[in-house]
Amino acid sequence: MWKNKKVLVAGGAGLIGRQLVDKLLNNGANVRVADLNRIENSSVEELQLDLTVYENCLKACNGIDVVFNLLCVKGSPKAMAERPADHFVPMILFNTNLMRAAKNSGVARYLYSSTLGVYAPAEEFYEDDVWKTFPSENDRFAGWAKRMGELQVEAYAKQYGWKDVAILRPANTYGPHDDFDSDGAMVVPSLIKKALKDSDLKIWGDGRNVRDFIYSGDVADAMIYFMENPPGPHKPINIGSGTGSSIRELAETILKAANLNKELVFESGKHVGDSVRVLNTSRAEELGFSPKVSLEQGIKTTLEWYKNAKK
Repeated sequence: MWKNKKVLVAGGAGLIGRQLVDKLLNNGANVRVADLNRIENSSVEELQLDLTVYENCLKACNGIDVVFNLLCVKGSPKAMAERPADHFVPMILFNTNLMRAAKNSGVARYLYSSTLGVYAPAEEFYEDDVWKTFPSENDRFAGWAKRMGELQVEAYAKQYGWKDVAILRPANTYGPHDDFDSDGAMVVPSLIKKALKDSDLKIWGDGRNVRDFIYSGDVADAMIYFMENPPGPHKPINIGSGTGSSIRELAETILKAANLNKELVFESGKHVGDSVRVLNTSRAEELGFSPKVSLEQGIKTTLEWYKNAKK
């Protein structure tokens, strides 16, 4: 369906966006990227726009057939705790203005990238449990912002009959082009950087926290698949491995991929978030999608990219 389709990737310079752009180009789409950062790809139309502004969203959506909304403000538990407004306010504006502009511009299909931060603490996250609970206190502001985006998708479908939409909730995503340098860097890039730089590998907490990790290329594949087969506004989809890995296991995987023998040092008193965050992926599997990249393979690819990017 992608041949000569005009596709907007909002947030296309990010971790998932760069993978998605490449895959759409390979499928024959005409791709426009709207982001404050550039990817410097001559095969795409790049617009450097602040998409918290409605008029900029209209400009980005003009003439577009399909929109992928990948916009978010990423941050570690520490960054979320210390700067909640910096996460909450832009995401509310991204949600509201981009979808409003897409609808008013006659966009046919729309994908909204949500987050596992919408869930309350649980041993396993099931899609239909979200509205029975509240987001975790560790994700309160970002979780509610993303929930409002999901609710807007439902509202537009109900009022305007906009059914060719998808809501995806990716797990902890990692891969090339991740943020390795800011104080808000997530756990995978943070541990990779420390593993290559420090004499030992310091880990916040006791290493027992469990997370569901998924490679960015797999998330991009899921986005394309569910825009080709939109499940509609009332069927959000978890996108993850469906299995949990402890932070200790993650650190050991990174050291093995880097061929390093370093001591793990656990630091108490740090912001570590909920103890378990694992997605149930039965719905995605029933609808025909499963990820392909193992944690070991994905970490190795990410590690090699980072080492080359530093040169």
